[in-house]
Amino acid sequence: MGGNQRPEGKLCVGVQLLAFDGEIILSLCLGTGLSATSPDEGLIEDLTVEDKAVEQLAEGLLSHYLPDLQRSKQALQELTQNQVVLLDTLEQEISKFKECHSMLDINALFTEAKHYHAKLVNIRKEMLMLHEKTSKLKKRALKLQQKRQKEELEREQQREKEFEREKQLTAKPAKRA
Repeated sequence: MGGNQRPEGKLCVGVQLLAFDGEIILSLCLGTGLSATSPDEGLIEDLTVEDKAVEQLAEGLLSHYLPDLQRSKQALQELTQNQVVLLDTLEQEISKFKECHSMLDINALFTEAKHYHAKLVNIRKEMLMLHEKTSKLKKRALKLQQKRQKEELEREQQREKEFEREKQLTAKPAKRA
């Protein structure tokens, strides 16, 4: 045998398409005769058979897997729709949770407002009480001031009376005429 020569004989290529359960769906065997004289001999036959084989394989493959793929596609579409619905529901629940959280904040603010309102009421009561006390103290101070002034006036009048009395009691020189 030389370097570029091929042995004479037949070459058979077999293709089987199997299902998942091992059942043979399509079996195809292509044969060509090879000779030492022309390597392209029988090539045209192979191409026509090959096209048919490809067509048959494609049809078989499609007919076998297409229904499952269509069911899978439908299931994926349903799953996608369910996910969209679930996402919408989840967003609604999140917004409700945020509203509840803000309601808790509002309740805390109202509680705090009540607390400060009570403080203001107490401060107001204290201010009214202090106002009353200061008013009483002012009245008392005014009365005390009036009493002191009256006492001072009475003392002054008393001094004047005493002075007048002393004046009258002091000897006066008699007038000679």
